[in-house]
Amino acid sequence: MSKGHPHFYLLFPNIFGYMGGIQVYSALLLRTLQELHPDADYDVFLKYDRSTTKNVQEIEFLPQTRFHFFGQQHGDRNLWRRYAQAGFAATQIVGSALWQRPKLILSTHIDYYSVAFDWCKRGTGIPYWVILHGLEAWNIQSASLKASLRHADRVVSVSAYTRDRLVEQQLLDPALTAILPNTFDADRFAIAPKPEYLLQRYGLTPDQQVILTVSRLDRNTGYKGYNQILRALSTIRAAIPTVHYVIAGKGDGTPQIEELIARLGLQDCVTLTGFIPQAELCDHYNLCDVFAMPSKGEGFGIVYLEALACGKPVLAGNQDGSVDPLAQGELGCLVDPDDRESIAQSLIQILQGSYPNPLLYQPQVLRQRTIDTFGFPQFRTTLSKLLQSVTIA
Repeated sequence: MSKGHPHFYLLFPNIFGYMGGIQVYSALLLRTLQELHPDADYDVFLKYDRSTTKNVQEIEFLPQTRFHFFGQQHGDRNLWRRYAQAGFAATQIVGSALWQRPKLILSTHIDYYSVAFDWCKRGTGIPYWVILHGLEAWNIQSASLKASLRHADRVVSVSAYTRDRLVEQQLLDPALTAILPNTFDADRFAIAPKPEYLLQRYGLTPDQQVILTVSRLDRNTGYKGYNQILRALSTIRAAIPTVHYVIAGKGDGTPQIEELIARLGLQDCVTLTGFIPQAELCDHYNLCDVFAMPSKGEGFGIVYLEALACGKPVLAGNQDGSVDPLAQGELGCLVDPDDRESIAQSLIQILQGSYPNPLLYQPQVLRQRTIDTFGFPQFRTTLSKLLQSVTIA
């Protein structure tokens, strides 16, 4: 560490081998911090990555960035091993902090590391922030986690929905909370015709109506709403016989989804793509006629922004953080995620061009409104203002 330079400690779940919402958010946060403070030193602690993990996000870092890989097994059923690994990692981070005295410790995920940072602050005065996303922050019951939130110098939420829910549930001081919404790289997502190579890959015709969901397909991600769309397809097909549903993503819940598709007799109108490389993601958005993910447990949903930036109509749930990227329904269609009939009828309307919000059929306007509100410059400006509360130099 260069003497006199600001120093940041950052704790991320992982940012290399996996590209979920928190991972993308964490990587963009690091990129933005380094643009705002190119002279700073950065120690980045990664709970689940290993030093051999591939940099799938293709992100670059300043040379004074040091990565510390803990390689913990996510979801390890052996609780004692999990706690021992986490305890070792937390001890290492706090021990280094006692010696190096960083200007800020920032974690992009709430867990028991925050308790360690709380105790570290009590002994050293080193401030810490916690960034909260969605399900992991709702209905927190642990007394020690609640205390770590109350003692944090800043509790940052990615959506107004999560912030408001936390203030109400955890009785947080609103003055110490903030919103730093998800952002996206607008240069990677643009309006384009349906890609010919994807039409051929999936056996589709250019005029065929396509519904798209991009999501993890883990056993615990049914709240994303793809199962509801599958169950609504029979109704949608009655109105639009050639409609095709593409679910992009991978996970250990894939066999259960395949079983549901077979049980509903949808093999001829549903495609499970498996893993989609970053280079093909924009093309998949442009393949569809509507992006649909009627989630009821989403903290925000970067995929909504990506689809909107490609000028696509978007359908989302109205009971979680999905309302934020859709501007409370101004930029898309919000439905009750438990109302299968509403999901079906809304998708039919969107695909038939009769949905009552005309903005859904103005792709250039959708794209520009999304960039103006959630583009990287806005993310950078908001983060810069938040950091003014920290003595950086």
